[in-house]
Order: sequence, then structure tokens, then C-alpha cells
Amino acid sequence: MRWNPMDTDSDGPVVLIVDDVPENLSVLHDTLDETGHTVLVALNGEAALARARQAHPDVVLLDALMPGMDGFEVARRLKADPDTAHIPIIFMTGLTDTEHLVNALAAGGVDYVTKPVKPQEVIARMGVHLRTARQARRGAVEQQQARNALDAFGYATITVRERDGRLMWQTPLARDLLLRYCGTEAPQTPAEVLQWLRRHLPELQRTDRAPAEPPRLTLENGPRHLTFRLHLVVGDTADASPNGEGGDWLIVMQETSDASVLEALVQAFGLTAREAEVLYWVAKGKINRDIGDILGASPATVKKHLERIHAKLGVETRTAAAAMAINRVPALQPRGA
Repeated sequence: MRWNPMDTDSDGPVVLIVDDVPENLSVLHDTLDETGHTVLVALNGEAALARARQAHPDVVLLDALMPGMDGFEVARRLKADPDTAHIPIIFMTGLTDTEHLVNALAAGGVDYVTKPVKPQEVIARMGVHLRTARQARRGAVEQQQARNALDAFGYATITVRERDGRLMWQTPLARDLLLRYCGTEAPQTPAEVLQWLRRHLPELQRTDRAPAEPPRLTLENGPRHLTFRLHLVVGDTADASPNGEGGDWLIVMQETSDASVLEALVQAFGLTAREAEVLYWVAKGKINRDIGDILGASPATVKKHLERIHAKLGVETRTAAAAMAINRVPALQPRGA
């Protein structure tokens, strides 16, 4: 796992200074070091890109004019890379022409200071942009953690833009599932998913009453099936079409199979694999004799397993055990329930 200085507030900010003549910035370097900053230095554009990708600094102080790759190109490349796009860039320049300042901001800079730089001014400006960047990063991290948590529990998520049906983002599990079931990859939304979405849009867009959740879409793949559940998410109004339609749709997917349900029972109740099999068939309405036939065991053995299941679940009847299993593992519910 790559270390990222922004992952903790206990460490001082990491600052990458990019200048082909670092001696010109010795006072700034010393001041930053004395005030608790970790200072990294790059002498040219290529080195700056490499250091930024490796260390993920909190902020980049970037000389605008350097031989070879200038600061404007460095900034554009940093912003084009998803791993470094979040890092605020403050240009250091002796140029005050409006054209150069516009170029600095257009390349991705958030601010600029003129040379010779004043260390306290740089620190003050850095503080503003560091707070903004940290807040944005925390929000992005929390959002990604929420998505990853869904993945961890077997719930994959995608967002589809209503206006044009484009798949806007997906979790890693969602990507794998869509490729396996539909043979599609982002930004393409599977045709069957798009048809299902658009079929229910008129009902969901009604304003005279609160819309009910539409029927779920299920795709089959041998013994496995993938279920899609639809949620409306209010999108950016800038994404809306001229007629007022627009927004993003959050779709939650879950793949289920006999194997995955059995594993869910094991995890939910601390059962053995065989106990999970017995409980699975109890929830399906099978009697002990039928379960014994399915599992190749005697009804008496099934009964002993069921007694241990009752103890672990804290219930006294098979009906209560089945109800608890279905409540904790919704995939046990009959299709369409």
C-alpha cells in the first residue's frame, strides 16, 4: 500500500518545490522546514512528475519558467493524472503579465506568488489551499470507502446519467459483474439495464405522489443471478437537459447463488458449512427427510444439525430459524418477494 502524507493530520504538510535553481529559494526552503513542513525538491519537470507520483505531496510550489518542460506543462500533466490531480499547485513566477497568469490558472494552478517569494506569504496561501484540498480529499475518501464497503458486503454500485444513459462511475465489483453478465464496460450501460431504467422512468418522474421502488431487474448466468435495484440520486443541474430532465441514477447490484447464500449464512450466524446447508433448505421449506435425501444424510443427523442451529440462533422452532435466516440473508426470499 502506497504511503500518502494526506492520510493523517498528525504529520506536517509535505511540500514539493519545483525550481531549476533551488538556491534561489533557500530562504523559503529553510522557513518551511522550520515550521514543520516536509520539503521535497525537484530540479526539472520530469523529476517533478516522478516525485509527485511517488510521494503524493500536499501541495506543489511550481516555477513557471524552466528549461525543457516548463511549469505550465508540468501542471497540465499533474492534473491529467488521477493520482495527482487533487494536489493544489501554486505557481512561483517573476512574470506578472496577465497572459502568463491566465496560463498558470488554465494549466491547473490554484494560486501564484511572484518572485522573489516571501516565505510567510507562501505559507499563508498554502494554508488556505491545503484546508480546501484536505476537505475535498476527505469527502472523496469517505465516498470511496462507502462504495468499497458496499463491495465488501457483495453490493456493487453504478451511476447512470439519465440524460444520455451513460455509465458515469462504478465500483470495482460492479465493473467485474457487468463484464461477466453483460459483456460491457464503462461508459457503456448494458442495453437490458438501460431498457429497464427507461421503462420505469415515467412512473418515477410523477410529481403527484411519491414514487414506489420499481420492480428489480434480474439477469441469469447459469446457477447465479444478478439483481439490480434502482435509486434516484439528484444530479448536478448543469447535467440536466434543456427540457428539465436530468440527474443521475444510483443502481445497486447484488449477485447471489447457492454458494454465496451458504457463505452468508455461515458468516451471519457462525454456522458450520453443513449447518448452513441444513438451514438453507429449512428456509426453502424442506422437511428433515427431504433435507437428508438432498445432503445424503439420515433424518436423525439432520435433526441434530438443526438442534445446534436452534442453539446458535437462539430460537426454538424451525419456523423461527427460517424466518431469522430469511431476514438476515434476503437472497433466501422467493424470487419476486
